[in-house]
Amino acid sequence: MTRPSADFSLILAASIHDMKNSLGVLLSSLEDLRDEQQASGSSSANLNILQYQAERIHNDLVRLLGSYRLQQNMLSAHTEEHFVRDLLDDTIARYVSIIDGQNISCQNIAQYISGYFDHQLIASVLDNSVSNAVRYAKHEICLNAVYCEDYLVISVHDDGPGFTESMLRQEMDHSIDFGGGNTHLGLYFANAIAALHNAGGRKGFIKLLNGGQFGGGVFEIWLP
Repeated sequence: MTRPSADFSLILAASIHDMKNSLGVLLSSLEDLRDEQQASGSSSANLNILQYQAERIHNDLVRLLGSYRLQQNMLSAHTEEHFVRDLLDDTIARYVSIIDGQNISCQNIAQYISGYFDHQLIASVLDNSVSNAVRYAKHEICLNAVYCEDYLVISVHDDGPGFTESMLRQEMDHSIDFGGGNTHLGLYFANAIAALHNAGGRKGFIKLLNGGQFGGGVFEIWLP
């Protein structure tokens, strides 16, 4: 009897989905543990590190699953009108424990504006950007949103050392690099998500630059 052949990419995607869900349970348990520590007046630097690294792995799995869906043409942007400040507040809230644990200030300075975008997809892009900002920031992070040239521009600023020249070049070609220490999968995924948003013949895109509010790195996603 011939065994039915299995599509390895489908098996891998299903496994990633299961791992992502399990890690979500772990993150929830870590948050409960943090609440218990705060209630008892204690804190742990190791817990901050554990929660931050678990969050990074969770974001990596989200991007991997999203990249698979992109390749299979199973991912599309379902755009609806959203208040941008609410999106940014929700993003900060997901990282507030980690941010507070590292004595970093994170502010939402966005204008009171709305925009049309896929809330879940853009939230996943911002999660990755804020995670990177937390990694490199010294003391301050801020999230901003403005309209520029008929695009909604959402940005994440930090007071870290800024992006290297190689990172700025990587942003230009949006490729994945398996030869270096960083594959830049986050940038590839962010640009693909931005490009799913289109209006009037224009597509979304991302930008990396140095300067911004604090003179450090700035990640921008431009949505038409």
